[in-house]
Amino acid sequence: MTDYDYEILAKTIFGEARGESFAGQVAIACVVINRWKAHKWFSGKSIASTCLKPYQFSCWNKSDPNSQILAKLPYTTYSKYFPAIKEAINNDITVGATHYHVRGLNPAWAKNHKPCKQIGAHLFYNDIE
Repeated sequence: MTDYDYEILAKTIFGEARGESFAGQVAIACVVINRWKAHKWFSGKSIASTCLKPYQFSCWNKSDPNSQILAKLPYTTYSKYFPAIKEAINNDITVGATHYHVRGLNPAWAKNHKPCKQIGAHLFYNDIE
């Protein structure tokens, strides 16, 4: 991964899971890595482009208040998520999940799919094509 990939992935973890435990943060990093490796419609050509792909991670959506925070997030804040990234590279705790959502939400894409894992406040899916 490039430095830019680390930066964007760390900011994605901040935007999507800063209130989660370390395991919850690792899980979000695992999903991004799994999406990138999948080479499917939801994948980008790099880790960073996978995170930034439109409408895939809500923290980057222009309408999400997190997007403005992420644009100005200092290195000292987002670098705290580097250990979660390193753990995700070595250990996929999501059993191949490429998608997730917060418990209590029922997004249309999750209909007729069964979560493969629950970690913190998120449900994870490894059967999305």
